[in-house]
Amino acid sequence: MTNPEAQAIAERELCGLINGMAQQIAEHVRQRAVKLGLTAPQATALRELTGPMTMRELADRMSCEPSNATFIVDKLEQRELIERCPHPSDRRAKHLKLTPRGDALREELLALLHEESPLAGLTQPERDTLQQLLARATAGPAGHAPRA
Repeated sequence: MTNPEAQAIAERELCGLINGMAQQIAEHVRQRAVKLGLTAPQATALRELTGPMTMRELADRMSCEPSNATFIVDKLEQRELIERCPHPSDRRAKHLKLTPRGDALREELLALLHEESPLAGLTQPERDTLQQLLARATAGPAGHAPRA
């Protein structure tokens, strides 16, 4: 039988480590974004825009509401980094695409994010294991990821 107090302490410590890592990553993204004249959410949108996708898909990748993603995309569109194009199969939806300028800035951002990353101290197998463990832990009891 497991001691509930020891279990609570271990869980609190683990949560503290995860929260600390999340804060380090967020600060890392913010610092790199500023170098490019972006906000952290704008940098996150550019990082996540790996190809044409809908606003809903981008919002899901950013773990935010579509209305928040729309605000961010509006700002990126004003800077001519993203464009809204007709969706190939859904008349009601738009596809978000990087412009050539946005693609170049995204490449620069990815290079900056790689520099001194909070995860740089881990080997690739360790990162893979961490990703698998976090994916399993966040999947919830039924094995499905919780809704953002």
